[in-house]
Amino acid sequence: MRRALISVSDKTGIVDFAKELSKLGFEIISTGGTKKVLDEAKIKTIGIEDVTGFPEILDGRVKTLHPMVHGGLLARRDLDEHMETLKKYNIKPIDLVCVNLYPFKKTVEKGCDLATAIENIDIGGPSMLRSAAKNYKSVTVVTDSSDYEKVISELKEKGDTSLETRTYLAAKVFRTTANYDTLISSYLTNITGNDFNETLTLTYEKAQDLRYGENPHQKACLYKGPYTSYSIVHAKQLQGKELSYNNIQDANACLNLLKEFDKPTAIGLKHMNPCGLASADDIVSAWNKCYDADSVSIYGGIVAFNRIVDDNLAHEIMKKKVFLEIIMAPGYTDEALSRLSKKTNCRIMVVDMTSPFKDKKMALTVNGGLLYQDQDLDLYNESDLKVVTKKKPTKEEMKDLIFAMKCVKHVKSNAILVAHDETTCGVGAGQMNRVGAAKIALDFAKEHGKNTLVLASDAFFPFDDTITLASQYGVTAVIQPGGSIRDEDSIKKADELGISMVFTGMRHFRH
Repeated sequence: MRRALISVSDKTGIVDFAKELSKLGFEIISTGGTKKVLDEAKIKTIGIEDVTGFPEILDGRVKTLHPMVHGGLLARRDLDEHMETLKKYNIKPIDLVCVNLYPFKKTVEKGCDLATAIENIDIGGPSMLRSAAKNYKSVTVVTDSSDYEKVISELKEKGDTSLETRTYLAAKVFRTTANYDTLISSYLTNITGNDFNETLTLTYEKAQDLRYGENPHQKACLYKGPYTSYSIVHAKQLQGKELSYNNIQDANACLNLLKEFDKPTAIGLKHMNPCGLASADDIVSAWNKCYDADSVSIYGGIVAFNRIVDDNLAHEIMKKKVFLEIIMAPGYTDEALSRLSKKTNCRIMVVDMTSPFKDKKMALTVNGGLLYQDQDLDLYNESDLKVVTKKKPTKEEMKDLIFAMKCVKHVKSNAILVAHDETTCGVGAGQMNRVGAAKIALDFAKEHGKNTLVLASDAFFPFDDTITLASQYGVTAVIQPGGSIRDEDSIKKADELGISMVFTGMRHFRH
């Protein structure tokens, strides 16, 4: 008689699966809570202690780690020597293993102390899975309830699973155990506070297949990482078609920018660069200023708010009659949703903006490798800044300078951003030289007709040409990292032109 060993934490579908196996003539070995569930369903089972001849010990920590189990899993059926060994020690082969693991991730995500997390590290489960998967030519190993139907179907039709299926299931097992071990190692590594260790193992679970990637000829899917919440991956979509690869990139950039601001803030974003951004005392004013900052580029873009969208804000959004790919906010009133539902092609997203930003590291793939670094999370307070010119910024200018620097750090380098009244007036993104970026931003700002402007740069000025250009457009204050060997040239030029300049001491390249 063939044997199956069943021991699962997630009991989804296990009773029906075990019933079918029993009907097909499998003798079922089971453990602990799983055995209790199967016994209550009137499915005949054999306790693991009856197989091993040894009781469960150490509060269940040791029950399946035994030669009577692993010998039955690992013995090669095509080797007479192996089969003779089983016979010698009265070990019966185990032909099918159905195991899933202690819910370590769920336990940690709910919040628990270290001792509870440690108790939810499964030892016997991964050991059985690995043993069975290693011997996949003879053993069927199942760790995912979505595979139950396929296994039963093949057993009924062919009397056994195919080698192709067993190979597929074995590969899935090793992905599962690798993911499980990575979750544990990441959790413990985070506790130790160690960064940039000798090896880096990351794990992600598929969230969804995407229609295509950055371009229609590229395949793509979205994976979600563990222990994250402030994320587009965990957003709830209320209407509209599925997010595209580029939508997700832009939405992520929007969220990273939005976390910089506490005041009511609205962002319009296109191709991972802000085209309009404004803060105000209320969210409706912020939206109107954001839209007016660049009412052309916002077409087909993403809009994000850090306040709940009420009917007044929804009314103002609809008044603009502009096509938007996505609207993101922490929530919406029923009246707002009813109004926005008329934008049938617009994706309406709810994002939890109260949860902490946990992704303190970021990764970027390169051919044959991975770049890994700290996120650029530092924020500015006035006390962190150094005025380097004779003229000091006014209180209003300093507020705008800090606003502008928070914005420009999220613009592609070389980056220049011009602002007035906590509103972007011009953005120069991704240029090959800084003067070119400044010219784009300042030309755009000129159309707004503001008498005074502030200018922010993501990196230092190697020459005084940007200061000279800025003065011609009415810029009265500049903020930049400083650090050039020719800083004095820019300081001298600013003093000559009556411009105040502030150094942050921190560069914000975004390639």
